[in-house]
Amino acid sequence: MKMQRTIIALALAGCVGSSIAPAVAQEHDTPTPPMLKWSFSGPFGRYDQGQLQRGFKIYKEVCAACHSIQMLAFRNLADPGGPGFSEAQAAAVAADYKIKDLDDKGEPTERPGRLADTFPPPFANELVAKAANGGVAPPDMSTLAKARTFERGFPWFVFDTITQYQEQGPDYIAALLNGYEEPPKGFQLPQGGHYNKYFPGHNIAMSPPLQAGQVTFDDGAPQTQEQYSKDISAFLMWAAEPHMVARKRIGLQVMIVLIVLAGLMYFTKKKVWHEVEKPREIARGQDPKKTAA
Repeated sequence: MKMQRTIIALALAGCVGSSIAPAVAQEHDTPTPPMLKWSFSGPFGRYDQGQLQRGFKIYKEVCAACHSIQMLAFRNLADPGGPGFSEAQAAAVAADYKIKDLDDKGEPTERPGRLADTFPPPFANELVAKAANGGVAPPDMSTLAKARTFERGFPWFVFDTITQYQEQGPDYIAALLNGYEEPPKGFQLPQGGHYNKYFPGHNIAMSPPLQAGQVTFDDGAPQTQEQYSKDISAFLMWAAEPHMVARKRIGLQVMIVLIVLAGLMYFTKKKVWHEVEKPREIARGQDPKKTAA
């Protein structure tokens, strides 16, 4: 009986292992996204207002058709350290959206957006989103830049800790948007799927969303796919952490206070124990001046 159980367990383990092996192989075959230069990287980094405005334009004209950003409010567009919109400009952006609400009688109605409102989703609910996108609802982009990451392995994670590298999310999004290619020979791409070398498993349902000349910039920035991918990635990073600049400033102030406090505590300790050591040396018959010399 024990022998039969052992054989069954080994058989099940073999089946599970064979089913997991392709997925593991696909994961290891996925290249690491390249590290890009960002204005907000490092302890003193700040968002580039021009880049955030371009990224918001890309989101509004391209991404908003499928992806929501429900945790971001219209008022955040005018927050310090963000895209640099004025309150009037943010209110104008909000007014372009229709918000579902209830009137005074409790009846459903639609009204123009206000600064206090969050960005409305493009679909009424998740079921409608799935039906419009082949059974897969597009993910919300509110925290996408913080949720998407990748492993760099040893010893890179040690260097990342020292250099405070925290831009895996934007690096991954930018690489993904530029990672669409023709599938290699022998790769079985399901119907309706698209090959992307940076996507785990390489099969992504989203078709290539960006192409050169798709969005017009007014500040003279290049209208290329690479520039689009960087701008939208920076905007999504800001959407995920709109108060990053304030956090870094407060963190720097706290570090300065702690360094000053540590110095004061050190000199206080020296002063207190210096007065305590004098009587001890005198009681032992030692001359404090000679001992110090």
